[in-house]
Amino acid sequence: MAQGQDKEILKKIGDNLKKIRTGKGLSLRALSHRCSIDFSDIGKIERGENNATVLTLNQLAEALEIPLYDLFKFEQES
Repeated sequence: MAQGQDKEILKKIGDNLKKIRTGKGLSLRALSHRCSIDFSDIGKIERGENNATVLTLNQLAEALEIPLYDLFKFEQES
């Protein structure tokens, strides 16, 4: 299970995913249908509860029609 800084990174990626998904007007189920990832698993990623693989994040990015790196656009705290 992720702890500390790792958990913060997972949360930031999840926040980006949710922001992009909702910005495109997609529900969890609609995104799930586009990428064949269970909607409950996507929800766990969005909440920072699931350490998704790069391949899973790539599937989500493709379904959202965004570059993968958009999920990683957040400021590092020093």
